[in-house]
Amino acid sequence: MEKTRVVITGMGIVCPTGNNVTEAWKNTASGTNGIGYISRYDRALTQNQLAGEVKKFDPDALFGRKEARRMDRVAQFALEASRQAMEDSGLIINEDNMYDVGCIIGSGVGGINSFVEAQQGIDTRGHRGIKPLAIPKILSDSCSGTVSMTYNFRGPNHCIVTACASGNNSIGEAMHIIRRGDAKAMVAGASEAAIVPLCVAGFNNMTALSRNDDPATASRPFDLNRDGFVPGEGAGILVLEALEHAQERGAKIYAELMGYGHTSDAYHITAPMETGEGAAKAVEFALRDAELRPDDVDYINAHGTSTPLNDAAETNALKRSLGETVYNIPVSSTKSMTGHLLGGGAAIEAIFCIMAIQENFIPPTIHLEEPDPACDLNYVPNVGIRHEVDYAMSNAFGFGGHNAVVIFGEYRDNGNF
Repeated sequence: MEKTRVVITGMGIVCPTGNNVTEAWKNTASGTNGIGYISRYDRALTQNQLAGEVKKFDPDALFGRKEARRMDRVAQFALEASRQAMEDSGLIINEDNMYDVGCIIGSGVGGINSFVEAQQGIDTRGHRGIKPLAIPKILSDSCSGTVSMTYNFRGPNHCIVTACASGNNSIGEAMHIIRRGDAKAMVAGASEAAIVPLCVAGFNNMTALSRNDDPATASRPFDLNRDGFVPGEGAGILVLEALEHAQERGAKIYAELMGYGHTSDAYHITAPMETGEGAAKAVEFALRDAELRPDDVDYINAHGTSTPLNDAAETNALKRSLGETVYNIPVSSTKSMTGHLLGGGAAIEAIFCIMAIQENFIPPTIHLEEPDPACDLNYVPNVGIRHEVDYAMSNAFGFGGHNAVVIFGEYRDNGNF
């Protein structure tokens, strides 16, 4: 049976390099660093001083003060990115199609700002310190719930929580929903807003974060002197549609979602398999789903967190799954500019992959000055490059052993296969 082709017709983003797709892509492609000193709280509370924060984001102006207060920051990001994506797509929801459109928005941590606020409230005022909407604001599914209610999506509505793989899992599962005919369109992606002392200190105490206090060098994937990731925040949202549905309404098409592969390391709660075996299988499964060969891949947006374990394991995974061909494929980590958005990371990186296809341009891995001999691929150091990109692959690997890989392709009327 022929698979339903799934295409991308809308995109929205809120991230450390920009609050819309045009701005975020321009800054990311040019190697502009979105990492700086933490301003969300008194950074004396944590040993780590740096984060990739979303800048100039005014929820009161976007949603009105009353509505903004009903949402955690994570849902605010998701709703704004979804607004952009829906406007971009031109998809109108009405009584005739509301059950044909669904929503999957993942989040690794969920409404942690509201959780912290609620704990402070009960510590100072007891039960009177808990606001009526505290629980729904804390829940990770507040993102998908809020977006679905805003746009009256009455099709499938899910929240996927697979740590740092949440974005790719959400996009991939949305594709499967469309392929099996349970929806004609899906709004999919992920959001994260976890720059709070609890999370930053927690990641630091497990030695996952960089101890480097220089914004210009802290996030340096694949560099010999990397020492951990820099936390970030934001959201990325895509509108996915069955090709026939998109064509019938005359939608513009950015790219085709070709393949999706996901596996579990079943190895360690935080560390990847050093051999990269589980991640390699996810790459292989995504290629198989897309009906592509390793030498078809023109660009890889790496998970590339800047941790000693991940970058080496991912390099091993790419060699294991793609063979010698991998040395001919440009690989870059945009986390060098955005920091690691945790559950939201893969979603914005999917957008960067689509833009790479659109513009035949590969963003760089900045701060890469002294390559690690164990990481010997072409990581596009410091300056982006012009390169024809027909197929782009994005990797995401999360705590708990989650591996999720998606592949996008240039849309062609006569099919990619």
